[in-house]
Amino acid sequence: MIKPGAIGERLLALFLLGVLMFSPPLLKIFSIDTYFLGVPLLYLYLFIAWTVLVVITASLARGRSEATDIDADPSAPASPAAANQDGDV
Repeated sequence: MIKPGAIGERLLALFLLGVLMFSPPLLKIFSIDTYFLGVPLLYLYLFIAWTVLVVITASLARGRSEATDIDADPSAPASPAAANQDGDV
């Protein structure tokens, strides 16, 4: 299990990775007149980099939701409406 503070640090590192991946000097490396399977190399890089960031973000978000689910008190009601199911107002 990942601690909630560690997840925040990982999200910050992910943001910095995204800034680095889409920085103009790195994009300039892939901005050459080369094609891979008919797709310009720059477009391929952008698509793959974006996909990697989305997948990592999804895995961190899943870990974050699992961490909050585990930390929740199982005896506590999920919502005020759930606590009031016996009809008392």
